[in-house]
Amino acid sequence: MAAGMYLEHYLDSIENLPFELQRNFQLMRDLDQRTEDLKSEIDKLATEYISNARTLSSEEKLGLLKQIQEAYGKCKEFGDDKVQLAMQTYEMVDKHIRRLDTDLARFEADLKEKQIESSDYDSSSSKGKKKPFSVTEDNQKEHTEDVKFDF
Repeated sequence: MAAGMYLEHYLDSIENLPFELQRNFQLMRDLDQRTEDLKSEIDKLATEYISNARTLSSEEKLGLLKQIQEAYGKCKEFGDDKVQLAMQTYEMVDKHIRRLDTDLARFEADLKEKQIESSDYDSSSSKGKKKPFSVTEDNQKEHTEDVKFDF
């Protein structure tokens, strides 16, 4: 395959990569923002619980604690989603890196093969130029003495 073809195929394969990376990073930012919002809500709930602990009934206390626990559960879910998204992003980039390595190895092998072919062509054409074949008396005697004709 020609050098331009390797480059063209690789560029085609990574054409959408920047958009996919941008999308994944935007999703991670959104997950971060949701987590920060939940942490603010948890802080408010915790402050309310601490400041009103003496005046709240046990059911109200349990309700606040349950809300805090649910908010922490949501934060964990967002964190897990973010980890999954980060792993997908890593694998996507890694796939492209592996393909680049493979294409580069093939390209180098093709270059070496072409170099060998061109050096073989050069050496075979230079062998033919060394000296033309000529028949001398000595060569003719050697060859004709070995040949016997039976009539």
